[in-house]
Amino acid sequence: MEKKEWYFEYELQYNRPGLLGDISTLLGMLSINIIMINGIENSRRGMLLLSKHDEHIERLKTILAKVDTIKITKLRKPKLIDRMAVRHGKYIHRDREDRKKVRFVREEFGLLVDFMSELFKSEGHKLIGVRGMPRVGKTESIVAGSVSANKKWLFVSSTLLKQTVRSQLIDGEYGEEYIYIIDGIVSQQRANEQHWQLIREIMQLPAIKVVEHPDIFIQTTEYTLDDFDYIIEIRRDDDEEITYEKIEGKTGPIGGSMFDF
Repeated sequence: MEKKEWYFEYELQYNRPGLLGDISTLLGMLSINIIMINGIENSRRGMLLLSKHDEHIERLKTILAKVDTIKITKLRKPKLIDRMAVRHGKYIHRDREDRKKVRFVREEFGLLVDFMSELFKSEGHKLIGVRGMPRVGKTESIVAGSVSANKKWLFVSSTLLKQTVRSQLIDGEYGEEYIYIIDGIVSQQRANEQHWQLIREIMQLPAIKVVEHPDIFIQTTEYTLDDFDYIIEIRRDDDEEITYEKIEGKTGPIGGSMFDF
């Protein structure tokens, strides 16, 4: 019988000496292996477990429900956010109203790159939007996530090194091993019809597409925010507002000097 992974998280009610050892012993008695363990925010501890028998997990839950020193907060098949929490000791913050929206601050760059890497490792179509003010690390985190996922990245439109507005791909630039990066502002302000035809072609590929400034991108395309699988927001701090209102210039309310082409 194949072993299955589980995510087990509990909150300390009373952190007495030897508590973790007692829990580890109980897991051993139930033939449940600990793959990874870490302390998580607010007096919680998370574990990735491996077990052959689902009934052993149910027995663990029943036994620990009677222990007054801990409170089980999660015991389930691990989700991506669970793996990130136990690796980094921090929760990924998701919007309560829009569960596809995930928030990071600049100091969580390592967690952000790891999260992107896990998304990029998946196969098939995935459309990811990245929001953030200028020079907060949007493109850098996408490239770093691509490297971590062992994927190639390709700028369809960008201003990272120089202004990039592609109108075609060469034969070797198609495939699931690529992460296609589109800057919504650059495409809107600098692109011609050939560029938009290329974007429509890329959108049909079974590959990962990442769009910086998705709110601007949808203004001139047939896509909506509902088409995105994830919206990743990056801020310098929790209170920073992501807005385009201050970006004014000759080309309209979203052009101007804050985004230096």
